[in-house]
Amino acid sequence: MTIRKVLSGKGRDVATIPANAPLRDAVAELARRRIGALIVIDGGSVAGVISERDLVTCLHAQGESVLDSPVAEAMSSPAVTVDPDTEVLAALALITQRRIRHLPVIDQGQLAGIVSIGDLVKYRIDRIEAESEAMRAYIQGA
Repeated sequence: MTIRKVLSGKGRDVATIPANAPLRDAVAELARRRIGALIVIDGGSVAGVISERDLVTCLHAQGESVLDSPVAEAMSSPAVTVDPDTEVLAALALITQRRIRHLPVIDQGQLAGIVSIGDLVKYRIDRIEAESEAMRAYIQGA
C-alpha cells in the first residue's frame, strides 16, 4: 500500500500559498477551505507548510500584529515530504516521529498531492475492513 494509492482515492488537489503572502491570507484560506494546512510555495517549489499549529504558536508569541508578517516567517520548514511510492505505514511512522499531521507528496521534483494523518488512517481502516470481509467470505465458503 503506497501513497500513490491513497492519492488515487482522495485526489491530488493541494491548497498552496506563496511564501511572501501575509499570514492573514493563510488564516482566511484555511478557514475558507476548512483545512488544517497549506503548502507554502517559493520560486515554484515547496518551501514549507503553514499549519493551524504554526499560526497559533505565532499568535501566542507575537500577538495579532504577526498577521501582517509573511507566511515564510511562521511556516514549518523544510517541509517533511514523501514520494508516491512511500509505503503508507512508513508515512504514518514519519508523521508520528516528526509530530506532524500533513505530508506534501513530491513526484519527480513536483508537488503531486498532500496526505494527512486522517487520510492515511482512513485508508488503512478501509483496507483492514476489506481484508476482514474477504476472510469472512472465505471462511463461510469453506
